[in-house]
Amino acid sequence: MRRLKRRLSNEEEFQVMKLVLDKFLWIGAGLMGWGLYVSVANTFGEGFWYILTGALVMLVFAWVIIREFEQIR
Repeated sequence: MRRLKRRLSNEEEFQVMKLVLDKFLWIGAGLMGWGLYVSVANTFGEGFWYILTGALVMLVFAWVIIREFEQIR
């Protein structure tokens, strides 16, 4: 017997995408916060790399969001 795959509606796909990308947002914000803490507690040079990594995660997040919404149009 052949199984049929269930297709998600556009609204369901959007909700799943939001859940996944929200995790990237939290990871980026966490890295930037940790970098700020390390910068204040130790030296700016040590915390700068965490802040930079958090910013890169946020940029990837923004790029994925923009790409997905342009595909929908």
